[in-house]
Amino acid sequence: MGSRVLPLSVPTDAPNEVNESLLQIDLSGPSLEGEKNNLLSSEQNGVLGRVSSGLGGKREMVSRSFHGSRPCCGDDSDLEDGVLTKKRERIMHCCRPVKISNQALLSGFAYCLSSCSMILINKFVLSGFDFNAGISLMLYQNFVSVVIVSFLSKIGMISTEPLTWRLIRIWFPVNVIFVGMLSTSIFSLKFINVAMVTVLKNVANVMTAIGETYLFKKHHGIKVWTALFLMIISAISGGATDLSFHAVGYSWQILNCFLTASYSLTLRRVMDVAKHATKSGNLNEFSMVLLNNVLSLPLGILLTVSFNEVDYLSKTPLLKMPIFWLVITLSGLLGLAISFTSMWFLHQTSATTYSLVGSLNKIPLSVAGILIFKVPTSLENLLSILFGLLAGVFFAKAKMKG
Repeated sequence: MGSRVLPLSVPTDAPNEVNESLLQIDLSGPSLEGEKNNLLSSEQNGVLGRVSSGLGGKREMVSRSFHGSRPCCGDDSDLEDGVLTKKRERIMHCCRPVKISNQALLSGFAYCLSSCSMILINKFVLSGFDFNAGISLMLYQNFVSVVIVSFLSKIGMISTEPLTWRLIRIWFPVNVIFVGMLSTSIFSLKFINVAMVTVLKNVANVMTAIGETYLFKKHHGIKVWTALFLMIISAISGGATDLSFHAVGYSWQILNCFLTASYSLTLRRVMDVAKHATKSGNLNEFSMVLLNNVLSLPLGILLTVSFNEVDYLSKTPLLKMPIFWLVITLSGLLGLAISFTSMWFLHQTSATTYSLVGSLNKIPLSVAGILIFKVPTSLENLLSILFGLLAGVFFAKAKMKG
């Protein structure tokens, strides 16, 4: 389910302005502004000095040590009446947090790894185990996300907005599209190989660009439209040369592209309205993750019954295999990991870099999908896939300049 790259809140190929609005929301939240004001205030009073960490516990330790409390390095000297420079430096060196060098590279690698792993594991569950209850798989993955996000919010590691009825009513329409997007992604992945899924997903970019033009009157440059035209050519040629072509799978994927584009176009407008229905006046990504997954549970149950998956689940021996539960639980964890790593990556870089890396990420994913699942292919099909992937990279670069 490659659509979970901005996990559970924004699909992989969401337009840059949606990603940028997410980034602005996350970075401009009241909690971060409060931290920034506290740091500035502390620096002006000479309390923190060179400490730049946002971790409240360590900041409090340093502050107490400068005001007469026990120093964090075990020095029992009274610092209230003044300390020597060397002692002060030793205390500050002891309390300075460990910094990870080049977090942009690390966060980008974590995002790419979780994104690729998620799609490959989903493909393995659907094809390797021959699991025929895709909606139930989505439902379980979303349940895992709800449990983990709720737990992290409960212990104070992350902050989420309370789920009020007003907020739920505003968010519910976009959540219906979200559930449809995830469900059709799983259905298509059941019948189509990973490489062709990544190429066909480019069609969502075309639909999104057309929607932006007519709905938001956004102007796209000639390079963007050229890239979109190349994507259409690659999708048609890829399907025509696909040795494992499956009409049902392609139909699901085309529907998935339509829903993905609809989600991208709807999300920005709903986000602007939804944040006014929250207590803080903001809506961070953790809250959107929780909203999407909580609301998807009743819809998922309804779809499970509608597609008669309950009868299949009651008969399949897979549910008695511990290894199967381990794999699908891992897929749920990876789905949530995409949300965290994509947000981390966005904070370290920018929406345009994120979009470009997401396009480049499809190349190793396609190669891995062909090799791992031993997909029968031809030179013509491989060239079509490569052509489509390069068109995606060209599209990302064109959007960055546009």
